[in-house]
Amino acid sequence: MTANMPKKIRPREILRQRRRRLQGVTLALLLAGLAYLAYWWLEHRDWVATDDAFVAGHLITLKTQTDGTVVEVLAENTLCVEKGQVLVRLDGVHAGIALQQTQAELAEAVRNIVSLQAKAETLKQRALVKQALLAQANHDLARFNAAAKDGAVSDQQLQNAQDKSHELEAAIKEIRAEQNGVEAQLLDSGIDNHPAVEKAKSRLRQAFLDYQRRNLVAPVSGCVAKRKVQVGDTLKAGSPLLAIVPLDDLWIEANFLESQIAGVRPGQVAEIRVAAYGDERVYHGRVQGITPGTGSIFAVLPTDNATGNFIHIAERLQVRIALDAGELKANPLQPGLSTLTRINIEKADGLVSASAVTLNGEAYRTDVYDRELEGAEQLIEQIELANRPH
Repeated sequence: MTANMPKKIRPREILRQRRRRLQGVTLALLLAGLAYLAYWWLEHRDWVATDDAFVAGHLITLKTQTDGTVVEVLAENTLCVEKGQVLVRLDGVHAGIALQQTQAELAEAVRNIVSLQAKAETLKQRALVKQALLAQANHDLARFNAAAKDGAVSDQQLQNAQDKSHELEAAIKEIRAEQNGVEAQLLDSGIDNHPAVEKAKSRLRQAFLDYQRRNLVAPVSGCVAKRKVQVGDTLKAGSPLLAIVPLDDLWIEANFLESQIAGVRPGQVAEIRVAAYGDERVYHGRVQGITPGTGSIFAVLPTDNATGNFIHIAERLQVRIALDAGELKANPLQPGLSTLTRINIEKADGLVSASAVTLNGEAYRTDVYDRELEGAEQLIEQIELANRPH
């Protein structure tokens, strides 16, 4: 009977067990809260963070600079190319015809100036001949006038001498007027710097440039993306062909809430974790500047809060953060990747409007087009020498 009897319930002992459990849970929660507070104080107190941040870079679009038909494509997506490398070739038929036409126009312009110079010299000599004849006629007229007093010369002879003198004077005026017209076309300039020749030279240089640009080269080094061009395409100047992305010149565009931006200044350090690589890989950078306006201001259709339909939405400001070049070289990134970015705002000195952006790198300048006219001047000189008197 004793073994089968139920145990006696002791309420006080149960209450003590519950109290101990509650105290344990409360203590655990308190310790967890204190641990999180300590962690936040040590790790996040001086930081602002956002996951609305992405890797950005230069997307350099290669476009045609002259008309033509594509005969060869020397680039493909993901292929990395060097600055100055030929990526697309055009047939250049139209450009070649235009170049031949401008060469003929320059030769014609040079010959026209040579002809004008010869005509001017001919008119000058004709004027000298007429002046000599006029001098002789005036001399004869003077003798006839003296002889007419003695009756040795008839009135008819005297009148003929006067008419001859007047005729020569009129002929000289006509020649000089024509000579002035020719000299006005020459403008006291030589063949090389005559306006008509200079105009023909300019057209030839443009045609030469179009002919040279039938081969499209990479303005910068980078990797190819968004290739649209195909062999056989008939292109007009300005047609987009492909994009070149320099992977050694990237940065972060982080969009922070307006409530986070007060302490952000250029020069502050930043930490970036890229979603593609998780938390294991941390990139470091520095704030370069803050965009002078929120995203809504630069939107295609900006909001008009004056209409009365106002709903307060926290705006975001874009912050540009430069990446460490060494880390970027060791672990390359691609534009568009999502990141978790945070900035240390412990030192909030300096001006918000200041900028630490530097215009270094190939994406801001290129010299691949500097030597495109090297052969044009030599061609012009050859045409001028071939069409002028030796």
